[in-house]
Amino acid sequence: MGEEYFTLDGVEFYGQVSFMKGGLNFSHLLTTVSETYAREIQTPYYGEQLDGLLRHRRDRLHGIVNGIDTDFYNPATDPWICARYSWESPDKKQVNKEKLQEILCLPKRPDVPLLGLVSRLVSQKGLDLIACVLEEILSMDVLLVVLGTGEKRYEELFRHAARRYPEKVSANIMFGCTLAHRIYAGSDIFLMPSLFEPCGIGQLVALRYGSIPVVRETGGLKDTVQPYNEYTGEGNGFSFTNYNAHDFLYTLKRAVHFFYQRPVWSKIVENAMKSDYSWYKSAQKYQDLYMKLVKDAKSPKKIGR
Repeated sequence: MGEEYFTLDGVEFYGQVSFMKGGLNFSHLLTTVSETYAREIQTPYYGEQLDGLLRHRRDRLHGIVNGIDTDFYNPATDPWICARYSWESPDKKQVNKEKLQEILCLPKRPDVPLLGLVSRLVSQKGLDLIACVLEEILSMDVLLVVLGTGEKRYEELFRHAARRYPEKVSANIMFGCTLAHRIYAGSDIFLMPSLFEPCGIGQLVALRYGSIPVVRETGGLKDTVQPYNEYTGEGNGFSFTNYNAHDFLYTLKRAVHFFYQRPVWSKIVENAMKSDYSWYKSAQKYQDLYMKLVKDAKSPKKIGR
C-alpha cells in the first residue's frame, strides 16, 4: 500500500494507520449485526472515533440481526434438557424448571419465578445494574441461577450471593453446554440488561425456549425483544431504555407481576417461542443485499463509494 492512501479518505487515522477505516472507506457495502447498532455506531458514544465516517457512508450501511441454529437450539428435540416441549405443548417446560432446581440443590418451588443469567461475567453485559439492585431482587420471592465466567468482581458478587442466600441463588462460575441448555429450558425470565449489545445471541435462545427476556433497549436487543403490551397482547419480552439500575429493577418487577397472571404469561411465552430468529431470514437479507451489489456492479455510476 503506497503513501497515496495515507489520507483522510484512505487509512490515515489521527496520524496513525487504521485498516478498519480503510475498509470502511473502500467497501462498496457495509453491514453490521442489527439495525439499531448500525444507527448507534454513527454516534460518538458507540462510534470509536469512526462515527463521522459511518454517518458519511450511512447510505451504504445496513444492519441485519444474527440468527441462531434452530436445529441445535430446539426445545422439542434438545438432547440436553430433561423434558422436551414446544410452543404448542409448553407444559413440560415446568418439568425442566423443577429438574433444574433439583440439580442445583435449590428448593422445589415451581410457582416462584426462576431468573436465569447465562453470560460472560463482564461489565458490557450490564452486571453493574444487577449488582446495584441485587439485594432488592433477592428480597423478592424469586430464585436466581447464574452460569458464566469473567471478571473476578462479578464472579465473587454471585458467589457471595449464593453463600448468603443458598435457598435462592445458584452461582455456577463455569461454562457448560448442558447446564446452559437446562437453564434456558428451566428459567422463566432471562436477564440481559446489557450496556451495549451489537446483536446478542442469549436473548434469541431464551425466546426459543420460552424464557422471557428482560433487556435494555440497545443494539440487537432492541430489534429482537418486543416489549409486552398488556392492551394488545403483543410482545415477547420486557425492556427499558436508560442504563439505570432502578429502571432495570422496575422492568423486572413488571415481568414478575405478569408471571403471576397465568393466562397472560402463557401468551407471552407463546409469543416468545413463535418468534422466528432462524438464520433463514437473516441469510435472505444478506442474499438480497449481495444480489443488489452484483446488479449495481454492472452500472458503475450506481456502485460508487
